[in-house]
Amino acid sequence: MKGRIVKWTLVVGLLFCFQMTDIVAVSANDASLGDVSQQWWKKDKRDNPKKGFPELRGGPENPERSRQQPVDMRLLQQRYPDVFFLQGSTDQKRVALTFDDGPDQRFTNDVLDVLNEYNVPATFFLLGSRAVAYPEIVTRIQNEGHVIGNHTYFHPNLVDESDLNTLEREVTRTEDALYDIIGYRTHLFRPPYGFLYNELVEKLAEMQYLVIGWSVDSLDWQEDPPEVIASNVLDIVHPGAIILMHDGADWDGDRTNTIESLHQIIPTLQEQGYEFVTVPELLNVPFAK
Repeated sequence: MKGRIVKWTLVVGLLFCFQMTDIVAVSANDASLGDVSQQWWKKDKRDNPKKGFPELRGGPENPERSRQQPVDMRLLQQRYPDVFFLQGSTDQKRVALTFDDGPDQRFTNDVLDVLNEYNVPATFFLLGSRAVAYPEIVTRIQNEGHVIGNHTYFHPNLVDESDLNTLEREVTRTEDALYDIIGYRTHLFRPPYGFLYNELVEKLAEMQYLVIGWSVDSLDWQEDPPEVIASNVLDIVHPGAIILMHDGADWDGDRTNTIESLHQIIPTLQEQGYEFVTVPELLNVPFAK
C-alpha cells in the first residue's frame, strides 16, 4: 500500500512538471505573439488605410497613364497659350514644385515637413473628396504658405468620361469644398493624369481656370527608389520648370520614396542656384479668381 502511494505521488509530480512546462511554453509563445501583435499595431498606418479613404475614381496613375495617351499637353498649350501652361519663363533660375492627389493622411504631412525643413513653397493640386475628409491637412497646407489648386473631386479620367457635365460637376464641387476650408476660389486646375482635349480646355477657360501641366515629370507614381525619382527630376530640370510629384496615392499606393527623394532634389537644386516658388509666382498669375 505504501509503495502504491509513493508511485502515485511520483506520477502526479511528473504530470505536474509536464503541465508547468506546457504553461511556460505557452506563456513564452504568448509573449512572442504579443511582440508580433505589438509590431503589427506599430506598423506604419500606410498598411492600414482608413476606412472610407477616398480612392481615385479613374484608377491609380500606374497603369492609367501608360494605358492611354490622349491629346498631347504640348499641343494643347500651343492651341490655348493663355489658358494652358507647362512652364514659366526661362529667364530666371526659378522652379515650382507641385504635388497631386492629396491631401493624403499617410503622406502629405511628411511632404510638408520636408518643405518646411528647407523653407520651400509648393503648389498642391487637391482632390475635393480628400479635402473634405482631411480639412486639417488642407488648413496646414495653406497656413504654411503653399498654394492650392483644383484637381477634381474624385480623380476621374476626364477623357474617358468625355462629358462636359462631368468636368463641370467635378470642378465646381471641388471649388466649393476648398472655398469652405481656405476661403478663396482657386484659379488653378490640373486634370487627372494630365488628360484633356480641346472642348474640356475651353470649358475650363469659361469657368475662369488656368490649366497647369508640367515640364518635368518625376514619375514618382512608378514608385522607383528615391535616387531614381530624384534623377528623373535633376537630369532634365531647367529654369522655369514646373515639376510634377505626388503627395497622394490610391489606398495601396506608397509615396515614401517621393518624400525621401525630396531630400535629394531640393538641396541639389538650391546648390545649383535655383529658387523654389509657387506656380502663380512662376507664371505671374493670380492664385485666386
